Amino acid sequence: MTNQPISCLNYIGGQWQAANNGGQIESHNPAQWNEIVAIATSSDHTDVDLAVQAARAAYRRWRLVPAPARAEKLFRVGELLQQRKEELATLMSREMGKPIAEARGDVQEGIDCAFYYAGEGRRLFGQTMPSELSNKFAMTVRMPIGVCALITPWNFPVAIPCWKSLPALVCGNTIILKPAKDTPACASLLFEIFAAAEFPPGVVNLLQGSGEVIGSALAEHPGVDLLSLTGSSATGAKVAEICGRTHKRLCLELGGKNAQIVMEDANLELALEGALWGAFGTTGQRCTATSRLLLHSDIKAEFTARLLERTKQLKIGAGIEPSNEIGPLVNPAQLERVKAYIDIARNEGAQILIGGTAIDNKEQGCFFQPTILDGVTPTMRVAREEIFGPVVVLIEVTSFEEAIEILNDTSYGLSSSVYTQDINRAFQAMRDIEAGITYINGPTIGAEVHLPFGGVKQTGNGHREAGNAALDVFSDWKSVYIDFSGKLQRAQIDNR
Repeated sequence: MTNQPISCLNYIGGQWQAANNGGQIESHNPAQWNEIVAIATSSDHTDVDLAVQAARAAYRRWRLVPAPARAEKLFRVGELLQQRKEELATLMSREMGKPIAEARGDVQEGIDCAFYYAGEGRRLFGQTMPSELSNKFAMTVRMPIGVCALITPWNFPVAIPCWKSLPALVCGNTIILKPAKDTPACASLLFEIFAAAEFPPGVVNLLQGSGEVIGSALAEHPGVDLLSLTGSSATGAKVAEICGRTHKRLCLELGGKNAQIVMEDANLELALEGALWGAFGTTGQRCTATSRLLLHSDIKAEFTARLLERTKQLKIGAGIEPSNEIGPLVNPAQLERVKAYIDIARNEGAQILIGGTAIDNKEQGCFFQPTILDGVTPTMRVAREEIFGPVVVLIEVTSFEEAIEILNDTSYGLSSSVYTQDINRAFQAMRDIEAGITYINGPTIGAEVHLPFGGVKQTGNGHREAGNAALDVFSDWKSVYIDFSGKLQRAQIDNR
């Protein structure tokens, strides 16, 4: 027996409303595809215009609200998220499939963000510095940017919207969130919480629908001042072209092809736990997932045998069942994508040690076996391209230097991991790895909200999410000079 589908509307100017064209998009339970979790309204350019107008009108007032007062709204969001944590987590597990423990962690990340950025409301610090001229004062202050369009993915349907929206709001901006079409119900419930926190009308706005239509319209819209996107590198490149042409501020958080190095001196049990969690957590559907294991030749055979044994024991099934460790892929298209990469691996000569096939007819869900590929070389496509599924490749290395070289030999640079008990290697790794995140004796997943998140190369465009660094995305620096000399003073001229 299935639950009644949830109706997911837009939230514009403080009002819930259907899209202009009357279109709809269905959201399915990936663990049981015949169950429709939600029916979302499908927005078009007209709805984008309405949301931008509401956000622009609200910005004129919201930017003048003192930052500590803005922060009180965020604190209230955190309290409400705490109260509805289990409800959100249960819905998330149904709608996108992740195991319930991970879904609770996703919501907790949103809670942590709310309280962290509420604290930043009293810490939007500028700087004071000496002027080179007499009787002149100099300082910097943070200024809001305007209307921020936030385009978020399905794999973290609460955490990532919070990562983007909360720092944007505390800085004095207004927002338009465009969530993934696979998780409209999670976004709707999050905005119920925003509405209950009593943000002024138009400060927070939600547009449901397809990214192809709404994402492009937001990027093109002259009333949007900043666009923040989490998605694929290909999508990021397209959006960057539009934002470059329209002179829009842009923050990109894109793909990854993350590697975990296991050296011969590593604590193998610890490294094994990290590899299992990094590779198969969220069914591999994380931009920080461990998709490459770089194993030193001295321990490769033993580590591989232990990895196989543990992988066989992983329990696969609907995420809502607490004993299940691996949930489904998010939709049939993602299932087909993973299947295609297994075919590519076979054609390239990789050896499938375990997995490699979908689990047919398992509750009519999108399940794929945890898969380990051996005999992989660094030039193979499965070693270079983001698969976004429960697939990890094994690459043998003979030295620490070779491991670092192979780890860096990718167009991505998000997360990285090194297991070693040599402190010298650890510090060399921190220095030489080309990635935005490096873990020593920890898996490639597990970012915390008070540290910057993001990467290098095709993983992004240099900005960072989370932590204090996110404030630099959602605010502008203004330099202020106050001359109380009573005369014209020319810097670099009159004092030289």
